[in-house]
Amino acid sequence: PADKYILFATRDGTVKKTALEAFSRPRANGIIAIDIRDGDALVDVAILQDGDNVMLFADSGKAIRFRESDVRAMGRGAAGVRGIRVGDDQNVMAMLIVRVGDVLIATENGFGKRTAVDEFSVQGRGGQGVIAIQTSERNGACVGALQADEDDEIMLISQQGTLVRTPVADISTLGRNTQGVTLIRLDSGDQLRGLARIEAIDDDAE
Repeated sequence: PADKYILFATRDGTVKKTALEAFSRPRANGIIAIDIRDGDALVDVAILQDGDNVMLFADSGKAIRFRESDVRAMGRGAAGVRGIRVGDDQNVMAMLIVRVGDVLIATENGFGKRTAVDEFSVQGRGGQGVIAIQTSERNGACVGALQADEDDEIMLISQQGTLVRTPVADISTLGRNTQGVTLIRLDSGDQLRGLARIEAIDDDAE
């Protein structure tokens, strides 16, 4: 569809929007989707459409929310534009297209929280964003962010392979500028590596 795009986000805060129809004729050996600069890397890719809001999250605990219209559509070979400004030792680690549900954020030491998406006001792209979670010595760096409904569950996985499945309803809802609560108890030397949403399934469908 003409109003659908693919949005790319890279580790250094670059975003790139390309019309979905630009990928309608793939080749067996692949086609160029984005020009990645030396030292950068692709973090996430999402489908979006006219009117969507985008959020980028950095390991510093900051996040930015901006309109997709702030990013002009570019050809497949382009490098993109600045989505969020991060420090030299900081990286983007998550992107989401704003839908219904709270923002769920987790840190490497196993802490996290839910925050209402409305607490993140729309800004122009390219700024430093606002605090989404405090990256204190207790928390460590931010490692993941997603949107989830109260009826969903999330799966947490640690560096050493520990898996924990938790109902979203059991996670405290807190404001942006807070540290959060324990999501997963980790052994010494272990760290949280990521989280994934498990969508609620109606009993009738099981």
